[in-house]
Amino acid sequence: MTVGTAPASVFDADLPTLTYEAAETPAEVYPRIQAAQRMAPIAMGPYGPEILSYDLVRYFLRDARFQIPPGLNLLVQGITSGPLWDKVVNSLLGLEGDAHHRLRSLTSKAFTPRATLRLHNTMVDVMNELVDRVVDAGRCDVVTDLARPYPVPIICALLGAPREDWQQFSLWADEIFEAFSFTVDVREIEPVVMRAWGELDDYVDDMVARRRHSLTDDLLSDLIRAEDDGDRLNAAELRMLAGGLLLAGTDTTRNQLAASVHVLCEHPEQWELLREQPELAMRAVEETMRHSPIACGTLRQVVEDVELAGYLFPAGTMVLVNTAAANRDPAVYDDPDRVDITREGAPAILTFGGGVHYCLGANLARRELAEALNVLAERLHNPRTAGPAPWKPMVSLTGPKSLPIEFDTDR
Repeated sequence: MTVGTAPASVFDADLPTLTYEAAETPAEVYPRIQAAQRMAPIAMGPYGPEILSYDLVRYFLRDARFQIPPGLNLLVQGITSGPLWDKVVNSLLGLEGDAHHRLRSLTSKAFTPRATLRLHNTMVDVMNELVDRVVDAGRCDVVTDLARPYPVPIICALLGAPREDWQQFSLWADEIFEAFSFTVDVREIEPVVMRAWGELDDYVDDMVARRRHSLTDDLLSDLIRAEDDGDRLNAAELRMLAGGLLLAGTDTTRNQLAASVHVLCEHPEQWELLREQPELAMRAVEETMRHSPIACGTLRQVVEDVELAGYLFPAGTMVLVNTAAANRDPAVYDDPDRVDITREGAPAILTFGGGVHYCLGANLARRELAEALNVLAERLHNPRTAGPAPWKPMVSLTGPKSLPIEFDTDR
């Protein structure tokens, strides 16, 4: 036995290779992920080392030596300066260390489960109104008719924005979110993104100015009130947080709602179980997000040489942390490909991240999805797909591009 042998660099180790194209969907790639996962907890993917096991993914998300890359996907595209770069690196997701801890401390109370409960009636009302528009037809496209228009009115209510402005918010979210895609040339769309972001900033500034004179029962007022040992959020921070909430909570909720409905349509016994036992809604959210998440991974950059699991990760290495693979790790989940909304004793899914960057809006997202699924399960009986339901590529936010369904109704 050799004593003191240095671990091999992750790039020199005999790791399985995991290949996929940028346009491939999760369902197309997943068999290859499974095959690689059976061989080792790490694979060499198209973007570098890819972490596949639940335990290692959880570790990477919690260890401060693995940080979110400055500029997120902008860095991968070679963009390291400019107005868009400045916006992204100064967002809550882009901050690290003391600056990040300060903002989390000031804002965390506004996102507790209790704080999100005040939106229960709004969530139910919005989804019921959307179902009202399609229920008589006995068919709809879940993506365009239900999922797409659902989250923005709720975010408007959360912030205290007039509900009639939701379409403008939706447009801003669509345009700005393009900057976070791996499938477009960000340089080409940067002018459109920055114009939309500037308009959103101006709108939020006006809202903040009004709230300072008349605080109400909404998130923006909570953020203005927020104080930690005399420290308060300034105008730029309030603007960043409010805008960030719109961006983080729009496309994610839209896509995951459509994905969760798709999963349950493919498992009608689970849909019927939810209809009979609406108290299972939160479990249905967890299980469908575990089985079919719309965010399949996250990037981390190694900030110092790290020895882990018998491998050396050199400083500067870009690592893809494959949370989708972790969520179906057979070493952790019994029969991981099975969909079971009564699943008990399973560890928490890793889709919302972990450690200091655990998703601030996770409680809100879970509540939005649960309320929506309960309304749909109650009102749409025996839903079944009524045509192709193609998904978007795995390397961006995925989810159904369209989801035509037919259903029986009970008004």
